[in-house]
Amino acid sequence: MTKFGSTQAAELRATKDVFISAIRYATSIVDPSPPFGDELRTCAQEQVEFMLGDNEEILVVIADEEIKQETRMGLCKIFSSFEKALLALLLLELDVKDKAVENKVMQNLSDVEWLCNILVKTDLMKDFVSHWADISNDVLRVVEDKKLHSVMWGLKVKLIEVTSKVLDAVGYGNVILPAPGRVHLLKAWLPYVRKMKPLLDSMGNKEADFPYRMDEELSQSIEGAIVSLVSALPSNSQAEILADWMNGEHLKYPDLSEAFEVWCYRTKSAKRRLLEALAESPLQFSASASD
Repeated sequence: MTKFGSTQAAELRATKDVFISAIRYATSIVDPSPPFGDELRTCAQEQVEFMLGDNEEILVVIADEEIKQETRMGLCKIFSSFEKALLALLLLELDVKDKAVENKVMQNLSDVEWLCNILVKTDLMKDFVSHWADISNDVLRVVEDKKLHSVMWGLKVKLIEVTSKVLDAVGYGNVILPAPGRVHLLKAWLPYVRKMKPLLDSMGNKEADFPYRMDEELSQSIEGAIVSLVSALPSNSQAEILADWMNGEHLKYPDLSEAFEVWCYRTKSAKRRLLEALAESPLQFSASASD
């Protein structure tokens, strides 16, 4: 037994060392890239994905605190690199119509998306969600700037795809955020999604070869997550979000009528219970007084 246990421990240590090395390379941001830099990072990302496949041994490894710390460090590096590349679009005199400029930002965002897909398989998705919530306002400030008004559609759609994963994680309870955090996500991204969906549809109708769309699966995923998110908020926050939705220009997407119906039902029920409690109070008081 001792020999078997020792062998198993050595194998786990070896797996852990390989995983740490793969995470370091997969999240390495080097500019300019050394020879094989991008290729090495891509290979490392593929290795991490492979190791996180159906493998019971890796479940033990990724629970290790050293692995978690290394992954969190990689997450910070990737997010920092993405923020810098995105903010540079406004802060520096960059030609946003230059494909090389767009490709650099898209590569950074692709690394962010890759990390999101990886963290879904671990218990660190909350770290990703927290980082995404923290940078949401800055991200939207850049992509909604007039400088990017009619360019970088691929970037705008990819942002929605990543946001969909975040909303899904929070909306269905895989990541628990306090109510203020959930409200912040909704207030940041709901108006953007509402605006982009009809805009992208319109562009696609005008230009047959326009490749940037929110397909049906993505649209339904976002709508379902938002309905779930809104329905789980405190009543006052629900009312605020739903009022903005009803006063907005686009009511068709996302369709929050289900969340509105739930809010109405709960509000009526709460009022009824309150009235019943108030009606019973004098009787209870009289009974107590007579005793």
